Amino acid sequence: MKSTPDRYGTVAISIHWISAILILALLGSGFRAANAMDATTKAGLLRFHIPVAITVLILTIFRIVWWRFDRKPLPVKGSPAWQQRIARWVHVAFYIVILGMIASGIGMTVLSGAAPAVFSDAGATLPNFTDYPPRAPHGLGAFLLVGLLIFHAGAALYHQFVRHDGLLRRMWYGG
Repeated sequence: MKSTPDRYGTVAISIHWISAILILALLGSGFRAANAMDATTKAGLLRFHIPVAITVLILTIFRIVWWRFDRKPLPVKGSPAWQQRIARWVHVAFYIVILGMIASGIGMTVLSGAAPAVFSDAGATLPNFTDYPPRAPHGLGAFLLVGLLIFHAGAALYHQFVRHDGLLRRMWYGG
């Protein structure tokens, strides 16, 4: 369950991959909802998007708490210090952007009063989310998250196929 000096434990691995899948689903549903012209389609996407975002919030908080009880593996052997620093910064940026996205999403939902239109009242109209201040950071955060994901995946692939240092194996199940 817990991490060792050379690999992540099953709890950390599970949180990572479940979060990754849910974040990709959030980005897809969020971009689709932002571009949806039909209110029914947008509401349907938000009915999926909001509960998944709450799940990501719970997983992120659990992950942060989990690191209090678990140790992270040592850096990959032979990794330059600058790569280790960038990796740390990217991971911290992930947490900041994810928590910021969730906070701005909650802010948009609360300020706009959209919850009844999304979850219960079929006749209620959705607000224009761009009229609410949290919309701008939410949209910016989505693009930052996409950039971080591309950078993160690119670094993992670099380690796997250029450096051949087994980095991806550390973040998967089994020995």
